[in-house]
Amino acid sequence: MSELTQTIYVIDDDEAMRDSMTWLLEGEGYRVACFDSGDAFLGALRPDLRGCIVLDVRMPDMSGLELHEKLLALNCMLPVIFVTGHGDVPMAVSALQRGACDFIEKPFHNEDLLSRIHRALALDTEISARRQRDHEISHRLDQLTQREREVMHLVVAGKLNKQIADTLDISMKTVEAHRARVMEKMGVRTLAELVKAVMSFEDQTRGTA
Repeated sequence: MSELTQTIYVIDDDEAMRDSMTWLLEGEGYRVACFDSGDAFLGALRPDLRGCIVLDVRMPDMSGLELHEKLLALNCMLPVIFVTGHGDVPMAVSALQRGACDFIEKPFHNEDLLSRIHRALALDTEISARRQRDHEISHRLDQLTQREREVMHLVVAGKLNKQIADTLDISMKTVEAHRARVMEKMGVRTLAELVKAVMSFEDQTRGTA
């Protein structure tokens, strides 16, 4: 079962397919929202949407692959499951390499689609938790003074207090005071926790730049 905030966004120009998926997914207790084109979905897109996208590869005007590229450019993090015909598998594989979550070939068994959706929603939960964690770390980093940031980066780089004091031309006692305030403001108790928080945030920032 999905979280209350999660919705499955079905994007397909085939009305019969949209109706069929809605019947299946709502019957399993999921929230469903359907769109007949990529443009229609883009018009409803918001940064706080949660869930996953079930996207047909072949649609007029804007194909599923073209929509996926636009979503990547907009930094949309919703997991995407492509629905493909047999001849579209190479395109679907290419989409996986570009960050799509999964694909399924038509005709498919309902259980296969449901298992993919279950995995996609679990991935969405992980992504949401990571973004919330990164937001909290960013907020804590903003509370640091410039000197505390300098000390923190040297600490994370593995420098000893004496080396930090020499590098910044300050006393050991001052380094210890800054270091204690960094730990307090960052909400961590150990050096390992500090290193993990900073490195995770920096990796995420580089990945979305």
